[in-house]
Amino acid sequence: MESVPETARCQYTYLGKSGLRVSNICLGTMTFGKSHIGSPNNLSEADSHAVIQRFVQWGGNFLDTADGYGLGDSERVVGTWLKNQERDRFVVGTKFFNTMDGSNPNAAGCSRRHITNSISNSLQRLQTDYVDLYQVHKWDDATPIEETLRTLHDLVRCGKVRYLGASNFTGWQLQKVVCLTESMGLNPFISLQQQYSLLSRDSELEPFQVCKLNGVGVLTWSPLKGGILTGKYSQGNVPEEGRVGWATQRGKGNQAWPSWDMVSQDQQVWDVVDTVRNIACSHGKSPAQIALRWLLQKPVVTSVIVGASKMAQLEDNMGASNGWSLTEEEMSELDNVSKPRIPYPYQMLWSVNANRRNPWNPPPYVTQY
Repeated sequence: MESVPETARCQYTYLGKSGLRVSNICLGTMTFGKSHIGSPNNLSEADSHAVIQRFVQWGGNFLDTADGYGLGDSERVVGTWLKNQERDRFVVGTKFFNTMDGSNPNAAGCSRRHITNSISNSLQRLQTDYVDLYQVHKWDDATPIEETLRTLHDLVRCGKVRYLGASNFTGWQLQKVVCLTESMGLNPFISLQQQYSLLSRDSELEPFQVCKLNGVGVLTWSPLKGGILTGKYSQGNVPEEGRVGWATQRGKGNQAWPSWDMVSQDQQVWDVVDTVRNIACSHGKSPAQIALRWLLQKPVVTSVIVGASKMAQLEDNMGASNGWSLTEEEMSELDNVSKPRIPYPYQMLWSVNANRRNPWNPPPYVTQY
């Protein structure tokens, strides 16, 4: 592998309103080890370790995993790499919530029992005595949020966890966490891991407003929307490979990895892809790098989580991290072509406030498209 020029290496940013600095690109490890859902192209342990090593050469210091990825196998693979490293040089984030044992009714959710079991198991698999960032993977309707927050606070106090975060939260859920941690004197959440891309901007409406108001950093997952923003798919051809091809063949897509029927007739998707391709040509970059760079230049974003099932994918993605930027005009062009439909009451509120700009009370993030 060629050495990485200093000017191309990752930049480091503070994770929300904390003193923790992370690389602006985070390595997602969902493709490491076995897949419990049968997704294609997962990597062996040796290949996973090679990807991590190359990520580190690019200046990356931030790894993201979850106990639910491969039902613990992703954490195990990360752990066999981490045990041979200087631990303090890396920031490791993991998540809990998902069902780990279908025969055990208490092996899921955000209860005190499941959280305490989950962190012990994650630490064992990761072969470390602490996790830098411990994240609630999803909101749990069955457990009082106060129970969850007190348990997480205790984990910070006893040293098993350094910082706390959330993933896949709505705006009201995140705001409730903010208010409760303040009123109860508990450790705050410093990050929100959320799906965000040129083809998934709904979180701008509420969750990111909460983030900007309260100093919560955004970590973006599925930044290339299952590979659509790489430009490798075209509107008239049903894909047979990649995440979209896999979802199409199994007849079941989702918001992160859509099946072909979910996107093929959505003209805005292809308008966005065409715009990304055109800007890529003008910069001599790949479409994926343009899509990632758009995210990196969004003020609310701390780090973009990228995955890789091939070393070439990692190399291409890391090329977005530093050394170049999109112009204001290009950012606006991408903003406009990817503009989501604005539901009530947002459009009405933004319209009536269009002329009410107070420099001493600025809006938190986005007020109109």
